Amino acid sequence: MVTFGTDLDRLLRDLETEGESNDAEQTDRSKKFLNLERPTAELMYVLLQASRRKRVLEIGTSNGYSTIWLCAALRDCSDAALISIDASAEKLALARKNLARAGFDRRVELKQGHATEVVAGLNGPFDCIFFDADRVSAPEQVRLLLPMLNEDVLLLADNALSHPDEIAGYRATVEQLPGFVWTVTPVGKGLHIAWRRQGAPG
Repeated sequence: MVTFGTDLDRLLRDLETEGESNDAEQTDRSKKFLNLERPTAELMYVLLQASRRKRVLEIGTSNGYSTIWLCAALRDCSDAALISIDASAEKLALARKNLARAGFDRRVELKQGHATEVVAGLNGPFDCIFFDADRVSAPEQVRLLLPMLNEDVLLLADNALSHPDEIAGYRATVEQLPGFVWTVTPVGKGLHIAWRRQGAPG
């Protein structure tokens, strides 16, 4: 278990409770937060910390729960940068509020718009991408991002087990990329992890 020994722990627990309550009440899927399960968030935190990621892109901000975990993983790195994208202006407003509560509002750049369009306008470089939005459009986003990826890069995608049909295109795209190794870990709804190390053949 990952704990921070600070008010951040309390905030994360509050957001977990708020997320569960909101999603149970909402019938409109677009209004649901659909936050990561905590074990998945903890695994991502450990992966980013252990591999010393510095430039991260998150596709799918929602209310900022996962964004806070990413910020926490980067906070020991003075030159770290995080960009997070979401189509919903309403959710981004809530994310800004929650990031401010966590003290991370100045550590992340939030961008509103459809992910593929926003990604096309980015410059990179990125050493970690977290896909947690529209799984069907993710393969196109991968293709757009390839020139922006560091040689040593980590690609993460949620819902690998809960939505196998929707994520199939993403998996097919990533798993055939030269130099990458990949796995699916049965944590939460299934986290797809792909890594290309520096100097990998391909």
